[in-house]
Amino acid sequence: QVQLVESGGGLVQPGGSLRLSCVASGRIVGVSAMGWYRQAPGKQRELVAGITSTGTTKYADYVKGRFTISRDNRKNTVYLQMNSLNSEDTGVYYCNDGKTSDQAMGALIRGTDYWGQGTQVTVSS
Repeated sequence: QVQLVESGGGLVQPGGSLRLSCVASGRIVGVSAMGWYRQAPGKQRELVAGITSTGTTKYADYVKGRFTISRDNRKNTVYLQMNSLNSEDTGVYYCNDGKTSDQAMGALIRGTDYWGQGTQVTVSS
């Protein structure tokens, strides 16, 4: 059974940084597209950053130059380094492994779609 567990969220001041981690079990990171998504209060969940099996990355316009997605295949973990955070970055961040990321990254679409439980990021002074 596939399980995704996010961590690394918290309260940070504007201009600060956080690194989110998504540890996958029951699945090998790096063989398919994965992504980080954000759901702000009252808004739909949206793609923040994605990465394909070949390492191609994609970012939402509003995080380009500030956020970096990466993965460590040995640790079966995908990361999201977030710098220069502002209040608009506040939300619950989810890790996805499945067809949602396949569609976002233009990869072959699988029939499964796994999500983590989410980690809260709050940017406030």
